[in-house]
Amino acid sequence: MSLSKSASADGATLTIQIKGKFDFNLVQSFRQAYAQIEPKTNKVIIDLRETDYMDSSALGMLLNMKKTIESQVQTIEISNCQPQLKKILQISRFDKKFDIN
Repeated sequence: MSLSKSASADGATLTIQIKGKFDFNLVQSFRQAYAQIEPKTNKVIIDLRETDYMDSSALGMLLNMKKTIESQVQTIEISNCQPQLKKILQISRFDKKFDIN
């Protein structure tokens, strides 16, 4: 279970990648990952390519992030979801709040 973040070369996109479990243990590091967003950043991608589990605290973290940064960025995207995670997000109606790919 780990979290990493990276910015695109032009600084317009911030990608936060979560590996393993996305649960309460990542609260602090997830919050820190988006706390200092550059003014030129207009898109945030949450990459779940290597995420195999998420619980209700992960959903809460995503909502808190949206509330915190939605005035600073144009797009918040959740990408590369495993089928079981995509189902959780759709049941929770996160497809209405986020772009999910």
